[in-house]
Amino acid sequence: MSTDSWITLVVLIITGVVLVRDRFPAVIVLGGAVAALLFSGVIDQDVALSGFSSPAPATIAALYVVAAAVTLTGALNALVDRLLGKGSLLRLVSGTAAISAFVPNTPLVAMTAPRLVRSCRRRGVSASRFLMPLSFASLLGGTITVIGTSTNLVVSDLLKQAGEEPLGMFEVTAVGLPVAVVGVVVLVTIGARLLPERVAASTNVGRRARAFQMAARVDRDGPLHGRTVAESGLRGLEGAFLALIERTGADGSVTTITASSDTVLDADDVCCFVGDSARMIDLHELPGLTSLERSQLAVAEGPGTRVFEAVVSPGSRLIGATLQSAEFRTRYGGAVMAVHRADGEFTGQLGRLQLRAGDVLLVLASATFGTRWRGDADFSLVAALDDPPPSRRYRAWLPLATALAMIVAAATSWLTLFEAALAAALVVVVGGVMSAREAWRSVNIDVVLTMAVAISLGGAVSASGLAAEIASLLGSDGVLSAGDAGLIAAVIIITIGLTELVTNTAAAALMVPVGLSAAAEAGTDPRAIAIAVMVGASCSFLSPIGYQTNLMVFGLGGYKFTDFARVGFPLTITTVVTATTALSLFVA
Repeated sequence: MSTDSWITLVVLIITGVVLVRDRFPAVIVLGGAVAALLFSGVIDQDVALSGFSSPAPATIAALYVVAAAVTLTGALNALVDRLLGKGSLLRLVSGTAAISAFVPNTPLVAMTAPRLVRSCRRRGVSASRFLMPLSFASLLGGTITVIGTSTNLVVSDLLKQAGEEPLGMFEVTAVGLPVAVVGVVVLVTIGARLLPERVAASTNVGRRARAFQMAARVDRDGPLHGRTVAESGLRGLEGAFLALIERTGADGSVTTITASSDTVLDADDVCCFVGDSARMIDLHELPGLTSLERSQLAVAEGPGTRVFEAVVSPGSRLIGATLQSAEFRTRYGGAVMAVHRADGEFTGQLGRLQLRAGDVLLVLASATFGTRWRGDADFSLVAALDDPPPSRRYRAWLPLATALAMIVAAATSWLTLFEAALAAALVVVVGGVMSAREAWRSVNIDVVLTMAVAISLGGAVSASGLAAEIASLLGSDGVLSAGDAGLIAAVIIITIGLTELVTNTAAAALMVPVGLSAAAEAGTDPRAIAIAVMVGASCSFLSPIGYQTNLMVFGLGGYKFTDFARVGFPLTITTVVTATTALSLFVA
């Protein structure tokens, strides 16, 4: 191999190790890899910046805006409720797969999962029987069209960089539709028998939160009146913390205040504490406080106060930090009442627990917490336990009509996909469905930037000559001699393995140039290989960390890590077989 190829290989190995350790956001790791190749002279500035000049990141950003408009107006709520209403697994997974073909799967699951949990709670059934199928169905549906997932757009753009035409809107349907149909059948038959019965996060966290709560009133003539929270000693309590203060005004109105160090306590303020149950007993004896013996902090009467479930995302600033070191209350404006961790319980004090990706935080905060932090890179999902009905239902027709027009315009090549998505985003903003600020906040910047640097890294793998070298090694090992079907199957399997280790976007970025080089050497249709990579990178069923939607439901459903492998293994096998068969016919 050439020197450039060796340098690229070393950089990729280091990148893979860092990604697997999950200590830094993927965008930082992939961006660092691109920078290392740029500064070492392996690639030039054009390659390093190719992802940022690509239309794919901007396209997915525009699609996020359209999806947010649908959510704000509740345009799909009636349809989603019909899917959830009667507890039919077949209806849920088939409907979700169909919707996911046209709505990016990450915002779709973010919108649907909380409604599913509430629906299961009302029916008295375990949400774990439905949350994993919801995520898997959204992944399957995402393979049906090129806009189903951001991964498809990354693959399409890398294909274009290689000198080929980008994937058409429905070009992948001949492969993705059979994969989705077979996958749905497997989910409702074999998968239904393998689905675990777990305690959902909302139930588990709710029980823990109710056990560790206390409310106490500041005595009018006591030593705490007129002192700040820090001066009163309520900020640094051992094993407990002051979450909120409820203050009654002269007119009888109640205001809820997120407690900070410099908040001054007034007489008759109600202090809401969360923490170790043993410390709750000690607080009864604290001078200046009178316990109210109230058991339900989660239903605090303060106007606008609500309880949110927030799932810690991969690469979040919270990973590895504690609630205390992250200054959660100051930074996010909410109090964490409890933490649910899938795949095992934790013991000890909440404030000292090191957070991990997938942890579900039960946050007590004002109603604006959801609008401020939903879509932020620190959280995969932010949802209120009691979401109110959308306030903009009268405009629900506009985002649906706009989305339909976008699909038609892109499918008929009247506009490029980027132009159609951008026009749709502008229409929902100019049409008054959402403000420009709301549109900006609806875009997951972490996903957009990760796509950009991943495309640049994929270009680097090709430009350095490493892709061609790996393709030659595949040929020497007999993979290329196995024919089109053998090459396609190998590409899908390798991509699936990479996806479970280093996330779907990174896997696609690495495998597209390798796959295209192998296709050129074997004389196989490069578009078939690109679609094979797309399927492998999109269909992440073996672990919760390969795809963000899996991580969303991981904590919410109370799953164990091995639950995904148990249900996902037969689904992965059938996906590989179905996709290989369909793509073999594709190139025939």
